[in-house]
Amino acid sequence: MMNKIFSKLLIPVIRRDFALLNLILILILIPTETNGQQRNRFFWDGGDWKRVNQLANNNLDMEYRIKAAYVNGVLDGRLFYYLKTWSVEQGFADSLYAETIDYLSPREIVRSLDNFYSDPLMVYVPVPSAMIIANMYGERIPLKIIDAYVQQTKFWINDLLLRMDEESPAELLEGKLKKHLEKEKGRRKK
Repeated sequence: MMNKIFSKLLIPVIRRDFALLNLILILILIPTETNGQQRNRFFWDGGDWKRVNQLANNNLDMEYRIKAAYVNGVLDGRLFYYLKTWSVEQGFADSLYAETIDYLSPREIVRSLDNFYSDPLMVYVPVPSAMIIANMYGERIPLKIIDAYVQQTKFWINDLLLRMDEESPAELLEGKLKKHLEKEKGRRKK
């Protein structure tokens, strides 16, 4: 009798969790293609955000879970690196992670990102930047400042994508490292 009760209760839960795990694996393993070409990818953008609905077979609950998992992962990663940086240099960590990215709840962020990416001009903005923008709207920061941040974000992502088409990501990172080391060397001389 007890086995029947457990099997009736647990099997649907296990199937649902297994389906969620499969869907997450599909999201991770399916390469993102544009016009038949593989693009260099650092971030999820609005196209990826919108594709979650298709991958979830239009299941709104599954779509929300995937999007919320991504948002929570970004927030957890940001906190991890903030704490890691803070343990070495507190002032630098505070200035580097000054944006309030967790003002809204994950549910509010997901809803805000859905609205943000409904504008076709915002589709290529990376999700982490869109999360900052959503929180800026939530904090009621003046629209002039938000618009300037959006324009700055569009500029740097376009610049990064252009440079990635011209150079390999390894060359870009090597150049950044050289610049950083030269800057550090200049600071030590002073």
